Amino acid sequence: MQLTRSQPPILEVEGLRKSFGDTEVLRGIDLEVDREELVFIIGPSGSGKSTLLRCCNRLEDATSGSIKFDGTDISAPSVDINELRQQMGMVFQSFNLYPHLTALGNVTLALHRAVGQTKDESEERGRAALERVGLSEKEDAYPNELSGGQQQRVAIARALALEPRILLMDEPTSALDPELVGSVLKVIRELEESGMTMLIVSHEMQFAREAADRVIFLDQGEVLESGAPDQIFSSPEHERTRAFLKRILAQP
Repeated sequence: MQLTRSQPPILEVEGLRKSFGDTEVLRGIDLEVDREELVFIIGPSGSGKSTLLRCCNRLEDATSGSIKFDGTDISAPSVDINELRQQMGMVFQSFNLYPHLTALGNVTLALHRAVGQTKDESEERGRAALERVGLSEKEDAYPNELSGGQQQRVAIARALALEPRILLMDEPTSALDPELVGSVLKVIRELEESGMTMLIVSHEMQFAREAADRVIFLDQGEVLESGAPDQIFSSPEHERTRAFLKRILAQP
């Protein structure tokens, strides 16, 4: 649900490079995400997609280049990393739920520890987050009592409870059985309709085509193409984009 730009992008990445030892994983990435925009990053495995997201909220530090969140360089000494990660929510492909905590307990833990809310305050916000992902009736359930799709929705609720300004999602459906994917995509669609800004790494090509405002094709650590979904999927300009889409769309 991208709006006409009247403000600078909420996320600006310029010349981003990241190396692990002698291996350069990101090779001069430039990208922007506008407020209330839903951007999908697609590309082959090993192309640097997850590393890019992890650099955006400083789970990894870039080798060079800059990342600005709401106009502030996130590598500046004055930036509080914990506050940054509250404002840039992260959802991983593995749910990372605490098995000894209920769904509500998993959602409220960060509200206690990072935000310092009281039990009543955190539970009120936690319940509201679970309601947003359609799991109000599961607040007392433990992770082993939930399906994979429900666990991922709890993970999304955990990020939402911190009231982030952007959500970064790294393959949020890749660990799910096919019949459970739809429930997570439904939540993403509803978040988009509510105006949530999202940057999502995914192999859900049909969903990206239907829901995204923009699609970015990343290969071998470089952005090769960026554009509207119809342009990327119907008439990609780069040969490697065409080859990737032909291969992945041919899979059952």
